[in-house]
Amino acid sequence: MTQPTLRQSTGSAYTRILSVGAARGDRSVPNDELVGPINSSDEWIQQRTGIITRTRASDDVQAVDLATDAAREAIARSGVAPEQIDAVIVATISNTQQSPSMAAVVADRVGTTPAAAYDLNAACAGYTYAVAQADALIRAGSARYALVIGAEKLSDIVDPADRSISFLLGDGAGAVVIGPSDYPGISATVWGSDGSRADAVGMDHTLVEFRRGEAPWPTLRQEGQSVFRWAVWEMAKVAKKALDAAGVTSDQLAAFIPHQANMRIIDEFAKQLKLPETVVVARDIATTGNTSAASIPLATHRLLEEHPELSGGLALQIGFGAGLVFGAQVVVLP
Repeated sequence: MTQPTLRQSTGSAYTRILSVGAARGDRSVPNDELVGPINSSDEWIQQRTGIITRTRASDDVQAVDLATDAAREAIARSGVAPEQIDAVIVATISNTQQSPSMAAVVADRVGTTPAAAYDLNAACAGYTYAVAQADALIRAGSARYALVIGAEKLSDIVDPADRSISFLLGDGAGAVVIGPSDYPGISATVWGSDGSRADAVGMDHTLVEFRRGEAPWPTLRQEGQSVFRWAVWEMAKVAKKALDAAGVTSDQLAAFIPHQANMRIIDEFAKQLKLPETVVVARDIATTGNTSAASIPLATHRLLEEHPELSGGLALQIGFGAGLVFGAQVVVLP
């Protein structure tokens, strides 16, 4: 019997980010509001993290609401009609329900139905993972345009009395529309994981333990020093590999947009990469906090608002977090 030949789709040779949208929590929470339960001070938090205040969402605002608002802005700025979008990917660790996906709900709200829609859980590297997938889907011909969103409401899964991470976290969503391009706008992605270090950062209990009454509501915890050392030393190596994979050098960058984990990590990154003063470094964490999967697109949005001259320039973006997982790529800023 002759084996039938299956048809396979092919898409654009190249892709790029067409637009960025953002939505931050509606409340600005300064350090002074958080120091009581952790017996700390504004000065201590600023010295350790660089955070002055962070945005958090009110009780009646969910991560899916932030994702929807960010997506609407990104779509409006892209010039692409919602019905032309073939895939919606939401990177998140804070969906309030296991099913249905946040992506399917957002897709319906913004008018992209019947686009493929799914959530992706890669913690603080989620956005870079989603960008890699959208790029691959478009180049493979499985989609022409993709909506990528990083959305988190981390204030729902934080213990106010936990000194390891509670004061770091904020709420928000960032979104981009990715589409075909006549020039390379997204480089090869350098990504990976190390599950042997899964205990370094993540939830302290499971939902099953909570349901059985064996544990309180699960919240985020981290081994601060372990995560800091891993982020500073190992992720600097990943960032350098991403530059090599893109075929560019640090002096060709217009911007560096790392996951907004900690200002000290960001500053050390810049030193290790030997970034020239011409490279603008995103430091959105100072007033937004750490928003996990949302942090890179939120930082990108703010960077372009404050420095519109960066449009069209190259940016190195890198995410890293619970898993442990990491992902990095060089992109052309919209």
